[in-house]
Amino acid sequence: MSPERYQNPVLGNDITLRLYTYNSNNLADPTSVDSVDIYFLDKTFISDTNPDGRRLVQSILPPNIIRSSMGQYSIAFNLTSPTFVIGNYLDVWNMFIQPVVTDVTSIENNFAVWPDLWYTDIKPVVYDFSFDVRPNKIRKGSKRYLIIGIRPNVPKASDMARYYENLATVSPIKIYMEMECVECMPAEQDLRLVIDGDAVEQRDTCAAYYQLDTTELACGIYNMWFEMEFGSNIYVSDRNQIQVY
Repeated sequence: MSPERYQNPVLGNDITLRLYTYNSNNLADPTSVDSVDIYFLDKTFISDTNPDGRRLVQSILPPNIIRSSMGQYSIAFNLTSPTFVIGNYLDVWNMFIQPVVTDVTSIENNFAVWPDLWYTDIKPVVYDFSFDVRPNKIRKGSKRYLIIGIRPNVPKASDMARYYENLATVSPIKIYMEMECVECMPAEQDLRLVIDGDAVEQRDTCAAYYQLDTTELACGIYNMWFEMEFGSNIYVSDRNQIQVY
């Protein structure tokens, strides 16, 4: 799974950059997405006409711009050296919004390429992580993104805390969900599991996003938990409960 925009990608990684387009609060497609230009913010290129030092390093054309569904686009490419170096970048999405508008609209976003996050110690990884999820109540028939929060339980006043927050952004996350059963057969004998270890791919620093489609779910209480791999350890969260009503 390639890192997302804010998952601290490093040189040699594949990276996925996403864009969502809305019209009147609904996901909607523009007329066309013409290209995505990747600029490095190069201090040696700063001038009166180029105040942030933009240097074009790659242009991605429509055949490589993926439309996954209405209003949801992504691009994926490799941070190959020497084309890419450690530093800050812009991805500029050039699109036509309306058929009657002839001027291109450019949407600017940013990402960074980071150095490798090396760390050494005389003891194994012994720290812990807490997980939470919201919302915890969803009406049946809804299709909502769950926001999964990840918090490293380390001393807050140290560089170690910032280091673990960085690593939490890149550690793989899986989600599990089962229906709560009050008077039914034991859990190991029934088939109440509705999500079985799906990968949570959309990430943003210490948060992860998973779109839950409730249209095929029965109304009731569901247990949800998460699994994260970090430092050769597997962290399994406590069970969170959400209601589909």
